[in-house]
Amino acid sequence: MKKIISAVLFSAAFSLHAEPGFDNYVEQLKLEAAEQGISQQTIDAAFANTKFYQRAVKADKQQPEFKLTLDTYLPRAVPDWKVQQARALYKKHYPLLKEIEKKYKVQPRFIIALWGVESNFGKFTGNYNVVSALSTMSFEGRREAFFKKELMNALRILDAGHIEPNKMKGSWAGAMGQVQFMPSSFLAYAQDFDGDGNSDIWNNTADALASAANYLAQSGWSDDLTWGRQVQLPKDYDVSNSGLKITKTLAEWQALGVRRYDGSDLPTRDISASIVQPDDAQGRAYLAYDNYRVLMKWNRSHYFVAAVGTLADRISYPPVF
Repeated sequence: MKKIISAVLFSAAFSLHAEPGFDNYVEQLKLEAAEQGISQQTIDAAFANTKFYQRAVKADKQQPEFKLTLDTYLPRAVPDWKVQQARALYKKHYPLLKEIEKKYKVQPRFIIALWGVESNFGKFTGNYNVVSALSTMSFEGRREAFFKKELMNALRILDAGHIEPNKMKGSWAGAMGQVQFMPSSFLAYAQDFDGDGNSDIWNNTADALASAANYLAQSGWSDDLTWGRQVQLPKDYDVSNSGLKITKTLAEWQALGVRRYDGSDLPTRDISASIVQPDDAQGRAYLAYDNYRVLMKWNRSHYFVAAVGTLADRISYPPVF
């Protein structure tokens, strides 16, 4: 009787965790991977323990419980303890950061800031099996084409031997390693900075930070510019001038009454910028330089850019050295 009850309970437990159709879908993914040239050895290893992540689907569909504003978001995204860690790690890795800066022309403070915002300096990189997560999200169907493409790219990374399948961990959406690259970004930008033959953004800090710098460099980063700055807008400011599609010189913004946040004049450099207001007309306003746009390529969120930029600014002032 105990064996029968145990079998019934096991069957019930299995049915609660199984997802109808998922196993058949995975078999189709395997066929498509083979058609795209992935080795059978990699396919067998990558899909050996594939499982459906219900919590990944839930995370994808979950909506915020309340509306964030920059005033509530930034203290959470860039708390004082993270600033202190960022400054300490900037100092600790300074020789490496200067090597990376020399090669990729990206200021070290932005590399550290991205590292901090993306994964808390490599501490929170995600514990989902990437092949399972991407298979789940592809099966879920809302963005099937996107996630299937990323899955095939993940298999290519495994096929190239950069990491073992059971060690390829990431977020519920498949973002991987210390800089949270999607597989497509890994293939385009990941770097083997220490020359050991693998681009290891999971465990190798040099590779991870160099990969972040390479992403920015290849996306148009200028080491002659900062990211942006918070500004004051005049009371009669025309909000139709806001948005990344509208650019004016700093002199033109100055003539329209835009000032630094402390009320002083804007810089006198001959460069163009945009005004962005991530919340609304009553919220914060930023003067966005071209590097702001580069950060938007990394993550199309003004909140993300503001967090990275704010952390980078707090690394640089007061001076670490």
